[in-house]
Amino acid sequence: MIEKVFKMTIGNKKTIEKVIMDENIHYMHMILNNGEFLPDHFTNSTVYMTVVRGILSIDLEDNGFNKYEAGTILKIPFNKKMRVHNQDEQTLELIVVKAPAPVADVKKA
Repeated sequence: MIEKVFKMTIGNKKTIEKVIMDENIHYMHMILNNGEFLPDHFTNSTVYMTVVRGILSIDLEDNGFNKYEAGTILKIPFNKKMRVHNQDEQTLELIVVKAPAPVADVKKA
């Protein structure tokens, strides 16, 4: 088998999973229900965030929350403060890709 296969969780339960973590990219999958959120943090690489379902509420650099619906892809630069919340009733599902992979966090897949 040439390819390497990865699996993501399917469902509605809160999930934050590191699907691929190698020297090229970090590929993460997240599911957040109403009122759930990620800890406030600074980006450690360029972040590409895809809203798969639901509505993303995100505050960058303390500029207030903006909302993005399913089908939206955000590109967030390195070293930006971010707050990620699900402020809506629908389940929020995200794919987060960090590229290049943050040097300090690289682990062999």
